[in-house]
Amino acid sequence: MVVKISQRLLAMPASPIRKLVPYALMAKKQGVKVYHLNIGDPDIKTPEVIIQSLKNWRINPIGYGQSQGQPELIEAVKWYYHRLGFNFIEEKNIQITSGGSEGISLAFFAVTNPGDEIITFEPLYTNYNSYAVFNGIKIVPVLTVAENGFHLPPKAKIEKKITKKTKAILICNPNNPTGTVYTKQEIEMLLGLAKKHRLFVISDEVYREFTYDGRRQISLFNYMKTMADQIIVIDSLSKRYSLCGARLGALVSLNQEVMAGALRIAQSRLSAGLIDQTIAAEIKKVPFSHFQKIKKEYQKRRDIIYSGLKKIPGVFIPKPEGAFYTIVTLPVDDAEDFCRWLLTDFRLNNETVMLAPANGFYATQGLGKNQVRLAYVINANDLKKSIKIIQKALAVYNKKIQN
Repeated sequence: MVVKISQRLLAMPASPIRKLVPYALMAKKQGVKVYHLNIGDPDIKTPEVIIQSLKNWRINPIGYGQSQGQPELIEAVKWYYHRLGFNFIEEKNIQITSGGSEGISLAFFAVTNPGDEIITFEPLYTNYNSYAVFNGIKIVPVLTVAENGFHLPPKAKIEKKITKKTKAILICNPNNPTGTVYTKQEIEMLLGLAKKHRLFVISDEVYREFTYDGRRQISLFNYMKTMADQIIVIDSLSKRYSLCGARLGALVSLNQEVMAGALRIAQSRLSAGLIDQTIAAEIKKVPFSHFQKIKKEYQKRRDIIYSGLKKIPGVFIPKPEGAFYTIVTLPVDDAEDFCRWLLTDFRLNNETVMLAPANGFYATQGLGKNQVRLAYVINANDLKKSIKIIQKALAVYNKKIQN
């Protein structure tokens, strides 16, 4: 008799961001320089005040933290929201999570029962698929397209997806993986649907600070007081403060049933890391100029990627409006095969590029086969080298395919 694992485990998708890592490691063992455009792990330095706090760590033994979050970190996160003008956010409205990813899973668990549905927009952050499987629910995707910069389709198209099983609308703004920044009209259209159909709205706002060309992110915090029971915001310290490895995020809501339940789940997993939370509490000492400098750097990188890739024959790239990602359409039939081939076979001056196949950023099977997600998280010179590698690689790859 064979022991069988669960269907949930079998259904859990592999990360399109990390699934090709073994090929990258093999290339590196061969002495090849690999430019990582596959993962949002920025090279921007962590603020020195946070690094200094880590160097000054003295607590021994290292114990558990508080389940809701260390009071000093909750206070710092509250201070951050107050600085943005959202003075109604209090300690009771904040649950510290182990990264924004845990916040997503907590939100899914809070608003759905097994078999329920959450509407979101594809291409989508790949872990939405993973946490839907984890929680036994279904992601119902609404397609957005590159031709209009992946902005939302008409209201009627979205409303057609709403069923008796629909419990929430999920949006990521600025968007990972598309780089789209949604307009006030788009946000209010979704909120109108949520009011009409009594749905939760989950807003993933990890990239709040990173908007370009004068655009402004429309946060759901602006609407939270008038839709107190329906809005949940997911946040993270990872990208804002270059703290990806610290694994800290937040779930924020005025709905006290949601917050009380989230805390009970947090108690079951004990706490986020004590060291992580202690050093992150220093964000109150990070000046606002820190974000202005980073935003300027990312816009510079965005301009390099956009201007460089759009010159390559057959490549289509909408101009990213925020975050530090873009979905790029390539002149290939199988982008995943191309991404793998870049790591296994192609070298330019003993260098290559790692990209993320975009098919894993869709919930609908068969979409994104000729697309990649690209993260412009490396310095300007390396980005320029990467563009040259991609241009040369496409020419060689397509010639190989034709032969």
